[in-house]
Amino acid sequence: MLSVEDCDDLTVGQVHDLYRRFVNRSQVNLMTSFGFGRELVERAEGAYLHLRDGRRILDFTGGVGVLNHGHNHPRILDVRQRFAERRRMEVHKTYFSPYVAALGHNLAELLPGDLNMSFLPNSGAEAVEGAVKLAYKYHGGRRHTVLHADISFHGKLLGSGTLTGASRGHFAFPGISGAVPFTYGDLDSVRAAVAAHKGDVYAILIEPFSASTVNWCSEEFLRGLRELCTAEDIVLIFDEIYTGWGKTGSLFYFMRYPGLVPDVVTTSKSFGGGKSSISAYVARQPVFRKAYDNATDALLHSTSTTYYGFGEECATAIEAVNIAVEDDYPGRARRIEEQLAPGLKRIAKEHPDEVARVAGAGALWGVSIGGGPRVLDLAAKIAPGGLARDPRFRAKLVTAAVVNALYQDHDIYSYYALNGDNPLIVGPPLIVEPDEVDRFLDALDAVLGQGITKLLTRFAAQKLSSLW
Repeated sequence: MLSVEDCDDLTVGQVHDLYRRFVNRSQVNLMTSFGFGRELVERAEGAYLHLRDGRRILDFTGGVGVLNHGHNHPRILDVRQRFAERRRMEVHKTYFSPYVAALGHNLAELLPGDLNMSFLPNSGAEAVEGAVKLAYKYHGGRRHTVLHADISFHGKLLGSGTLTGASRGHFAFPGISGAVPFTYGDLDSVRAAVAAHKGDVYAILIEPFSASTVNWCSEEFLRGLRELCTAEDIVLIFDEIYTGWGKTGSLFYFMRYPGLVPDVVTTSKSFGGGKSSISAYVARQPVFRKAYDNATDALLHSTSTTYYGFGEECATAIEAVNIAVEDDYPGRARRIEEQLAPGLKRIAKEHPDEVARVAGAGALWGVSIGGGPRVLDLAAKIAPGGLARDPRFRAKLVTAAVVNALYQDHDIYSYYALNGDNPLIVGPPLIVEPDEVDRFLDALDAVLGQGITKLLTRFAAQKLSSLW
């Protein structure tokens, strides 16, 4: 048996071997072919990864939404250490947790209207499924249709995967029944779907800001959706798994519009401060109480029959939320936008052949990369495996070449989204400093200045060399 201490001494080759034998062989092949996973991280702090070989990597991924607080925020580490030192109880089925109670209170204090009733699962996908299940129970099982956007990402469980729009993957898993798509941001499309299933729609699920495609709903659309759901007694669910806690310049994206209140909102990712795997769905009191507020149904929903809301996880989330409020994370995101917005638009203007689109809000932006030689079209047709069937193969390859150059030449870690037009995501942690934002912008400018053909040639050569 390997110990925790043994992990510190494993080489990258040994880690790859263990992954291939006991975790996921294809994951190793995929990540290393993109230039990642060939080094091990010694430690992580703030906006930086410190590799064992001495390299210091500026992490501009923001942990794909998890790291608004950066890596290993000192206040969050202190809370977790105190919890352990005092031997606090993590969980017990029949003892109430002060940490669950306090976290529920804080969420109710911060969210608008009567969004007061919280449930605390482990992951974003579980929060989405819990919210949809709540909506179904609210209607007593008498309605059978749930509407979701055609561009969306809600998770990879069977239910949340059903409700995810484009890019569900090439394998068709079974899903929940009654899931019907509508056109994102198009109120007439929603109205038509409701009319087609008159009296049978129990929930509408929407991301006010689609982080995986870098699109967002207009105020007119969101308010129209609220009016429609109120008129038809449909439970309106806002998925803010990625965009919560200040990322786009307001505490939650929908809160930039005063008086707009969904029936349920979901959150996860940075909710746990980068250290805790925790999520929440928070419901309006009338919805929650009609569904579960009776002795028969009080325990009808849980993530397991044994537990939810681990003490240390909730204590971590309490501190993470308090930091986001006290340090004004929405304001930090707006200040980051003041640099990113003009900087990215300038880069797009200077590299029109390489940049097709720039869009975003706060500290979450997408840069859609285009260009490249026509031979890419042929490469896409003869690509091995399922790649030839991927209509976005060209866009992914071009963007991967840019990601690779940022990492190899400038020690900047970035990624591209797997949805929409696969934009390069610019989503730094909210603790990033102005000089670090400038460093990223300068690096992206320099990389694009090489031209897509050169970037692709180099990327392909590195990929081929990794196979030998």
